Amino acid sequence: MESVKETKSWAENPQLASIRPSLPRMQLSPDGQCKDNPVMIQFFTWEAKHPEMSWWDHFADESPRLADLGVTLAWLPPPNKAMREAGQGYDAYDLWDIGEFDQKGTIATRWGTKEQLIQSCSIAKQHGVGVLIDAVLNHKLGADRVETFTVVSVDPWNRLRDISPEKEIRGWTAFDFPGRQGKYSELKWTQEHFTGIDWDDLNRTNGVYRITTPGHKGWSPLVSDELGNYDYLLGSDIDHSHPQVREDMFSWSSWILEETGATGYRLDAIKHIDREFLFEFINRSREPSSREKLFCVSEFWSGNINVLLPYVIAFQGETAFFDVPLHDNFSRASKEGSSYDLRHIFDNTLVAIRPADAVTFVDNHDTQIGQSLESWVDKDFKAQAYSLILLRPDGFPCIFYGDLYPNLECYDHDTAVILRQLILARKNFAHGPVVDYFEHKNCIGFVRSGSERNPGCAVVVSNNASGPSNPTIRMHVGKAAAGATYSSILDTSKQLTIDSEGYGDFYSSCNSVGVWVDARLAC
Repeated sequence: MESVKETKSWAENPQLASIRPSLPRMQLSPDGQCKDNPVMIQFFTWEAKHPEMSWWDHFADESPRLADLGVTLAWLPPPNKAMREAGQGYDAYDLWDIGEFDQKGTIATRWGTKEQLIQSCSIAKQHGVGVLIDAVLNHKLGADRVETFTVVSVDPWNRLRDISPEKEIRGWTAFDFPGRQGKYSELKWTQEHFTGIDWDDLNRTNGVYRITTPGHKGWSPLVSDELGNYDYLLGSDIDHSHPQVREDMFSWSSWILEETGATGYRLDAIKHIDREFLFEFINRSREPSSREKLFCVSEFWSGNINVLLPYVIAFQGETAFFDVPLHDNFSRASKEGSSYDLRHIFDNTLVAIRPADAVTFVDNHDTQIGQSLESWVDKDFKAQAYSLILLRPDGFPCIFYGDLYPNLECYDHDTAVILRQLILARKNFAHGPVVDYFEHKNCIGFVRSGSERNPGCAVVVSNNASGPSNPTIRMHVGKAAAGATYSSILDTSKQLTIDSEGYGDFYSSCNSVGVWVDARLAC
C-alpha cells in the first residue's frame, strides 16, 4: 500500500507535472518521423567480439534485419579509444580518437576503425535505423605520464569527509595524445582538469583522493548525494566546471555527430556528472536547428523512484531516462517466482509515473552475471518481462543484443526465439489503447484494441511455474470480434473462439506469456 501512495504522490507532484515529457519531442528514428511502435536495441554485450569481422561491420551487416524487425534506433558501444586495446570504451582514453590514430597499441578500437564506424552508421541510416553514441564523459583512464600534485584522502563511503591532511602524491593525470598530434583538439589534459583520482603512484596505494592544488574547486555539488557526494566514480575524474574541459567536450559533441551522422546520445553514468554541465551539453548538441530533435537517454542507475524523479525534474524534459526501477522489479520477480505478485510489477516505476520519459529495458551489459550492477533477469521470467515492455503502449522499449543474438555470455536460445516473435508482434499487432486485467497474483493480462490501420492483440502473462491447467483470463476484445477465432502467435496450434459479447478465455502456458491475435492475421 505504501508503494501505491508514493506513486500517487509523485503523479500529483506539481513540479513534475509542469515538465513537458521528453520522448514526444525527440526523434525515435533517423528521419525524425513518427513511426508506429519504434524500438531501440543495445547492440553489444560486455565482451562482444565478432569472430570474423569488426563489430562495426557486424552492425552494418545486421542493419537490414534489424529494420525488418521494426528497430528504429541502435545504441552502439562507446566509439572512443580506450586505455587498452581490448577496452570497451568505458575506460575512456581519447574521445577524439574513434579508431583513426595509433594510440594505446592500436589504430582500431575494440569495435573497429573510424572508417568502418562511419560506413556502418550510413548503412544503418539507409535502412531506417538511427545510431546512438554512448558518451562517456565522467572520467579518463590510461594517462600517458604521471604528475605530482597535492590531495586529501576522503572516506570512500562519505566523500565529504576528509581522512588525511593534505599531502603530495604522483598520479596518472597527464594525457598528451601523442598519436593524434593535436588533430581535432589541441587540449592536453593535466591534473588541473580533474577533481580526483584513485591511485597514488608515489606510495603505490589505492584510495579516493580529492585534488587540492591551487585552482581546484573540489567535488561538484550538482551530483548524486549517494556516498555523501558521488562526483568521483573511477580513474581521473573530470572537472566539468573547468572552462577548457567544457569547451573541449562541447566541441566534441558536435564533431562526433557530424562525423558519424548519429541521431542521438546515450549518456553514461550521469549521477556522477555535474548536472549544469550535462544540461548545457545536451542543449549545445541540439544546435543547429536541424538537430533540435536529437534523441537523448541518460543512465542514472538507481532502483529507487524517489531518487530518480528529482533528476527528471532537474533536466526539464531534455533527456529520457532508463527505467531502472522497472528492471529491478523484473529482476526481483524472476528470483521470487510464483511468490511475486504480478499485479505490482509496475509499482514505483518511471513508466508508470512518467511514461513519456521512460526508456524501458529488461537487461543490459551492466546487469549481466559477473558485472558490477549484476541483476540479471532469469530466463524463466525473460519472455514475460519483454512482453510487458514491447506490447504495451507506454515507454520506449530497448531490447538487448545478449538476449537476441548468439553469444558466449548470456544467450538462451528459447528466449531469443520468443523475443523475435514478441518484437514482430509489437510491430504488427500491439496497437491502440490498452485495457488491463490485473486481477490475479500469478496471472495478469491486457488487451490492445487496435487502430484504424493496425490490429490489436490480447496478452496473458504468468509466473506460476506449475498448476493443474494453463492460467486463463477472461478479456474483452470487442463485439466486432464475436465469433472470430484467435490463435497464439507463439504456438499457432492453440486457438480459441470469441463469444457473442466479444469476450475470450485467453491463456498462456504456466510461467510464460501468451499473445493472441485474430487467426486470419496471425500468418
